[in-house]
Amino acid sequence: MSGRVLILGGSGRFGRNAAEAFWNAGWRVTLFDRSSDTLKEAARGVDVIVNGWNPAYTDWARDLPALTAQVISAAQASGATVLIPGNVYVFGEDAPEQWDESTPHRALNPLGRLRIDLEAAYKASSVQTIVLRAGDFLDTEASGNWFDKIMAPTLSKGVLTYPGALDRPHAWAYLPDMAQAAVMLAEQRHALPQFNDIPFPGYTLTGEEMAQLCGEALGKPVRAKPMNWLPLRLLSPFWPMARCLQEMRYLWNKPHRLDGSTLHDLLPTFAPTPPAEALARAIEPVLRAKGPDRPKPNGAAPRPAPAG
Repeated sequence: MSGRVLILGGSGRFGRNAAEAFWNAGWRVTLFDRSSDTLKEAARGVDVIVNGWNPAYTDWARDLPALTAQVISAAQASGATVLIPGNVYVFGEDAPEQWDESTPHRALNPLGRLRIDLEAAYKASSVQTIVLRAGDFLDTEASGNWFDKIMAPTLSKGVLTYPGALDRPHAWAYLPDMAQAAVMLAEQRHALPQFNDIPFPGYTLTGEEMAQLCGEALGKPVRAKPMNWLPLRLLSPFWPMARCLQEMRYLWNKPHRLDGSTLHDLLPTFAPTPPAEALARAIEPVLRAKGPDRPKPNGAAPRPAPAG
């Protein structure tokens, strides 16, 4: 089953990957253009709205409530299902190690509370909503996430710069896989309830395990080295983004994983990319200009066609 999908934030990480996945699955894809479109008009007649809008951390308090209200209003007018890439910020520092749809949302920090409020607004509305919840992203392009911005650039020196304790399990999501799961869920939306909180398990890796997989991708030894947080601490009084990054630092030291039982029950045929292959594809654009350091994963699938 296919249909019409409107992608909000089509140039962003999740939005770009979702647009490609829906396009390749035979959906009619529309990319929202903020410079010329109005949301209610663009949403008219669509079956699914993918809300990939994600302002900078420093703008969340100002922008998220209004953006959420706009999407809910547009979906109510059109009857569309809204699909959101959820994150793990809602759980907080005192949450258990394994998270599923029944884990309470008890984050107390500002960014966590804003995400709790965002999801609560959808749950309280009449809009069918699918929250596909994932950990940190692995992308096929250098998109400014933790992996390609901070961790992978030092791989050319045989070092993975890791932001937390090297032995703590951490949740990761390979974006093409997550986008594929989003399409599959959208295609069975009529069998789903009004509000859906679906953890995307992705990969659970320690820093040491990730370094080993990166070494396999590059064909040379890679060691994990803890990142120095001191510069961010020193910049925090002057740079708001540094304060936000410090606020979420606990996730790098708190062991956590996302339970995949619900996703497996809904999508029993979903087959994730092996983690070594996903990491090879995530490393490649970061080291593209470095010649022999480019990973060459065996059997890598061609990139999907762009949305259009």
